[in-house]
Amino acid sequence: MRISGINIPDNKKIEVSLTYLYGIGRTLSQKILSAVRVDMNKRAKDLTPDEVNRIKEFIEKNYKIEGELRQLIKQNINLLKDLQAYRGIRHMRHLPVRGQRTKTNSRTVRGNVRKTAGSGKRKTELK
Repeated sequence: MRISGINIPDNKKIEVSLTYLYGIGRTLSQKILSAVRVDMNKRAKDLTPDEVNRIKEFIEKNYKIEGELRQLIKQNINLLKDLQAYRGIRHMRHLPVRGQRTKTNSRTVRGNVRKTAGSGKRKTELK
């Protein structure tokens, strides 16, 4: 079964297999299935073509998923960057946006990658 270009696993319950679509989680999948009146415990391979079409049409009509959602998120981030908002500046510098600390975490962004155990600081004696 394919929905918006993504293969849905057949041998999982439809409630779980819908979560393979970007933008659909467990709770949204439950809301979709209850709206189109499909049993959540059914396997994806056991769905009738009518049920599959109802699910596809409902998702396409009411939700943005996959490429459309990714594009919308990218536009929102670019807007923040253009406005020079604090969050946009953090995105530009590839730093944590949501208030996380940077002294001890986000090492890879700061260029302080520790591949083995140790202090992680550059040795000044190597000159």
